[in-house]
Amino acid sequence: MRAAFSKALVQAAQNDPKVVLLTGDHGYALFDEFRTHCPDRYINAGVAEQNMVGVAAGLAKAGFRPVVYGLSAFVPVRVLEQIKIDVCYEKLPVIFAGDGAGLVYSTLGTSHQSFEDIACLRAVPHMDILSPGDGPEMTACMAAAFAQAGPVYVRMGKADLGDIHTAVPLLQPGRLLPLQIGSNRVVFVATGSMLKTACVLAREIDAPVWSAPWIKPLDAMQLLGLNQSCHGFVTFEEHSVHAGLGAAVLETLAEAGAKPLLRIGIGNQFSITCGSYAHALREHGLDLDSVRHKVQRFVQQLQVQ
Repeated sequence: MRAAFSKALVQAAQNDPKVVLLTGDHGYALFDEFRTHCPDRYINAGVAEQNMVGVAAGLAKAGFRPVVYGLSAFVPVRVLEQIKIDVCYEKLPVIFAGDGAGLVYSTLGTSHQSFEDIACLRAVPHMDILSPGDGPEMTACMAAAFAQAGPVYVRMGKADLGDIHTAVPLLQPGRLLPLQIGSNRVVFVATGSMLKTACVLAREIDAPVWSAPWIKPLDAMQLLGLNQSCHGFVTFEEHSVHAGLGAAVLETLAEAGAKPLLRIGIGNQFSITCGSYAHALREHGLDLDSVRHKVQRFVQQLQVQ
């Protein structure tokens, strides 16, 4: 997925001389190709992320299309105030790319893990939030980000879990993408790194899977249509269950009489121990076996009802 991000960024810069990349002292190897083709439009702002956002806002006002890159623990979390005031308040066309979202920087501990970034930005006006789950979705999300007239956040995990799509999907604002069909009346909605887990578990119970690469806004009419024909929802995200994808789906459907919904995500806790990415997933109950147990119990409860 990071390779797809780099390729899309280089192509955008080659097509538009106004595209400028700013990084907070991260992603050197990732941007080798960009520096080769566009060395005069690569700005390393150093460990000064808040200032970097201000620079990006100034560039946007001058007619450039800035892309601000950093670890998601820093972009957007550390620079939230600057994103809010410098960029979103003025509806500037700045793309924020938060890498390593979720738990993938497991060995670096809580300071580098980010499972509150979606929650932070959902409350900020004028900000769209994209959360691709594989390379093809990343390609589609980058094209969508550059097509937007205002600020956009592109969330990506560093772990390469392989592609789900066989081709670049057609992305429309807020629309869910169909991934798998199924006869079970429990609908799976997943985003980011949890797409693969959702697909594996859906095949076990023949449930339909929808991908949510565009988390803010969400297409309310599409969700209402799914709500009318299902018995319940399960949402999957490597993000806090508070104010993430699951909360967005629940809020969208609440006034229409939402069906039962199980939110798979990170609870009200920080990581306690350090270890591998797989270890961090187990600690937070996001490994395949833990998620399978939660989904099976939820489906059984719906069947009893």
